[in-house]
Amino acid sequence: MSENNKACSDSGCTKESCEGCDKDPKSFIEKTHDYNSIKKVIGVVSGKGGVGKSLVTSMLAVLINRTGYKSAVLDADVTGPSIPRIFGLKEKAQGSDMGLFPVESKTGIGVMSVNLLLKNDTDPVVWRGPIIANTVKQFWTDVLWGDIDFLFIDMPPGTGDVPLTVFQSIPVDGIIIVTSPQELVSMIVTKAVKMARMMNIPILGLVENMSYITCPECKKQINVFGESHIEEIAEKHNITTISKLPINPKIAAACDKGMIELFDGDWLNNMADMLEKILETE
Repeated sequence: MSENNKACSDSGCTKESCEGCDKDPKSFIEKTHDYNSIKKVIGVVSGKGGVGKSLVTSMLAVLINRTGYKSAVLDADVTGPSIPRIFGLKEKAQGSDMGLFPVESKTGIGVMSVNLLLKNDTDPVVWRGPIIANTVKQFWTDVLWGDIDFLFIDMPPGTGDVPLTVFQSIPVDGIIIVTSPQELVSMIVTKAVKMARMMNIPILGLVENMSYITCPECKKQINVFGESHIEEIAEKHNITTISKLPINPKIAAACDKGMIELFDGDWLNNMADMLEKILETE
């Protein structure tokens, strides 16, 4: 059996592929720690790397936190963790006999990432897929998140071991897909959409990052990477909430300096409003 199916085999599944499987993916759901009360779990995914998934995850957590709800971030991108750097976290995660404590940002957003456990931030994580997947699962079962309204999961790109483990082991309430303007992206987004629907995970929204840049002189929007296709992609997949995030040097500087909590912009407000409505209507 391939490593990609190890997450299933650990739960007693012997099929070579999840496609056509008649076993309910929810049957593998793991229970979070008894200390935790987590109302909504939102996965932030992308079909490919480098589209700004961690940026969108961080900004959404900040926006939700600003509204008075409690948010936290589970960094599931084990081999390429960037969430601690974006939030400017330098201290390491601590634990007790009960479990691991997330590190809190300046505004009280809880974060758990493998980089908060490594001695040096630059140490590579050279682990095989099943070990990485089990680490992510432990971030759900062993971390003392506490009372959380929204737990955002920053997923690694693609449709491999970790996204499969997250969808099977954690009760994800919905996903937000992050993409970029290139025409090739339509195919890549479709892969992410199909995986989510195969796992019975609702698709809540679509964010197009690097959508445009605004000229500082004439204020005209310039499509650096070509014309946007987000509307047609959203319509094709019946996704009703879309956001466009521009190329903005201030956002990049905020990430580099670990000051994402100070960002100023309304680009993702509609996405945050949509998430609030989901919480308030249930």
